[in-house]
Amino acid sequence: MTRWLFFLLCLFPFAASAAPPLERTVAVTFDDLPFASVPTEDDGYLEEMTARLLHSLQVEHVAAVGFVNETKLTRDGVPDAARIGLLRAWLQAGFELGNHTFSHLSLNRVPLAAFEADLLQGETVTRPLMQREGKTLRWFRHPFLHRGTTPEVRAAFRDFLTAHGYVVAPVTVNNPEWVFAAAYARAQAQGDEDTAHRIGAAYVPYMQTVFAQTEQLALDLFGRPIAHVLVLHANALNADHFDALAAMLRQRGYRFVTLDDALRDPAYASPLGASGAEGESWLEGWARQAGLRPLRPPPVPGFVTQWAGAAALRGY
Repeated sequence: MTRWLFFLLCLFPFAASAAPPLERTVAVTFDDLPFASVPTEDDGYLEEMTARLLHSLQVEHVAAVGFVNETKLTRDGVPDAARIGLLRAWLQAGFELGNHTFSHLSLNRVPLAAFEADLLQGETVTRPLMQREGKTLRWFRHPFLHRGTTPEVRAAFRDFLTAHGYVVAPVTVNNPEWVFAAAYARAQAQGDEDTAHRIGAAYVPYMQTVFAQTEQLALDLFGRPIAHVLVLHANALNADHFDALAAMLRQRGYRFVTLDDALRDPAYASPLGASGAEGESWLEGWARQAGLRPLRPPPVPGFVTQWAGAAALRGY
């Protein structure tokens, strides 16, 4: 046995013994609810866009979880009934909501106490909405996938989440979908439907490359496919193109599962260590723990980045 293989087996002892799944599986999550990257924030448009996205998820039988930034539920600092209604639409369509903090702060950039206060503010509306539907608010997603820069902060925040009944929703398929979405929304806002169509047509092939790269990294680490968690955003791009994305994933052999089901994969018991400080996915963190350097994501087509603009390229 080589030293490299011995190291992997020590770090991931189940990699050699776990039976490979019969098919690939993926849980789908959406960040930045109730909306992100839209050509207009007109109430009528937001309602229609949300309806299209939810319809696609229902048709494709995807049990998605949507993560809320409650600052987007306000207008001029006052809770807005129409925007809160968008969350009700997610719940009434049978989906689950999670907490993404109130204002999308980074745990790497603000004091722990401020971050925890922002998280609690971010459940003011969502928790009662969930309770009225007989559901419990339990999922948390770190904005930017920033988990804190020191072991002490990470440990303290884990204790905080446990005390408040939250479970962290990981990500293994991290991707710059938001760049495509920003470009798509900008083209639509300018009435350039030809460019919007071109951006939309480039989106799914790009995501196919992302998945191929992610699958290979999982095989390198675990010797088998793992249950993935995909992060997307509640935007106009996915409202129009999620059906094509779902078709591509099915062609690659994927079955959509719940987030609960995905996390039953023993891969998620793997230690993350100190990696991920700048927003890497769990899979990338595991790779660094094993001494691998994750591949850079495939380059976004130049015309997409040009349309996205500098502000969008700073990321979510």
